[in-house]
Amino acid sequence: MTSIEILPLIALVAMFVTATIFPINIGILGFIGAFVVGAFALGYDDKEILAEFPSSIVLTIIGVTYFFGMAKRNGTIDLLVNACIRAVRGRVTVVPWVFFFSASVLTALGTFSPAAVALIAPAAMAFAARTRMSPLVMGIMTINGAHAGAFSPISVSGVLVRDIVESNGLTIAPWTLFFASYGINTLLSVFTIAGYAVLARVRDLDYSAMGATTGDGGDGGASGTRGDGPWTPSTGGSAAGTQVLTRVHRPSTDIAPAIEPVTRVQKLTLVLIAAVLVLVLVLHLPISFVAIAAGAILAFTDLSKQNEAIAGISWSTVLLVAGMVTYISLLQELGTIDHLAQMAIKVGAPLLVALVLCYVIGVTSAFASSTALLTAVIPLALPLLETGALPVVGVVAALAISATVVDVSPFSTNGALVLASAQNIERRAFYRQLLLNAAVVVAVAPALCWLILVVAPGLFG
Repeated sequence: MTSIEILPLIALVAMFVTATIFPINIGILGFIGAFVVGAFALGYDDKEILAEFPSSIVLTIIGVTYFFGMAKRNGTIDLLVNACIRAVRGRVTVVPWVFFFSASVLTALGTFSPAAVALIAPAAMAFAARTRMSPLVMGIMTINGAHAGAFSPISVSGVLVRDIVESNGLTIAPWTLFFASYGINTLLSVFTIAGYAVLARVRDLDYSAMGATTGDGGDGGASGTRGDGPWTPSTGGSAAGTQVLTRVHRPSTDIAPAIEPVTRVQKLTLVLIAAVLVLVLVLHLPISFVAIAAGAILAFTDLSKQNEAIAGISWSTVLLVAGMVTYISLLQELGTIDHLAQMAIKVGAPLLVALVLCYVIGVTSAFASSTALLTAVIPLALPLLETGALPVVGVVAALAISATVVDVSPFSTNGALVLASAQNIERRAFYRQLLLNAAVVVAVAPALCWLILVVAPGLFG
């Protein structure tokens, strides 16, 4: 790699360090970096620099947070959350899996994963806030569920991967790809719940959402209490916000809310939510525009709250995602990403090459488009697969899953939607939690995919 390709990578690391030390939105740094790289390294004008500006992601975040912000303000989200709370009859430990499977069903039926997360995340995060569950774990479970079903035979990503492989004269079993994705994401979800539960206990923190027991050995996790009272997500600033949960002393409360009458505005909102589901899932219309239109209809029910709804859009998340995606897209234009993959191919040892490629696509996908990387990196691995040294479906599945499981990053669409939907949290602290979790996933998930899907079939096949 040349210095002109290496320097932007160094700048990317510097952005993370700066945004961690100082309270500045990293998206701002991303836009500055995009201008420097685009104007001085590539000779682009402003239109060319912004050619890959993620307008669809931006509109999705705006539309979803606007519509569900209106639904939150008129009490509809609370209505749905309360219904879920009553339905589980105190078994709050089951709820993260409910959202996991709901999101997986949506993507398995063909919904693009960001659209599924956009539909599920607001209700999931509202439930987390209502029951004092960890918003971090709830968000991760929702995203993992969306990824689990993302490579079904009828999904966009599943069809895309098969087309890439088959156009190069190789074959891949579609259901094997799907079950591999579902299995890996389910396993990661189990690790997530177990890992954060252990972390909470080691740090003397209760983790009631994940099955903590009450002081008298009663129905653990049902009441969300331990000893002297319930525990709740920390909102006390950056230092406290790095913890999963922190203690607050208050009387024990029942999570089952009272049944309240449904207003006409709430009935309209429920109809609009159903309409959004039909328009997005059945007619495949873009959720960004559909959600904005639905939000506008709700705005006319109470125009006095219109400014509040617009102010409630997660503009900081929009800036963060747009700046970083724009910057990474220019690194792709510069050839930095391609050179990293080509360097991996030149390593020589097939198993090692597969591992390196999993990490290349995994690390990069935490900031860039997973779909774009699939189309760029999988073809680079095909010459290796044609030799027959490695299982085709295993390597392709490992690459495909490595590209998607890391989308818990706050720089990805899914991570950004969870960040935007979170309630009753200190947003900067929650951003750091998501970022730290993404770093762990980026470090572990590609190796896990490689071991299970590439190495294991060779040992036992």
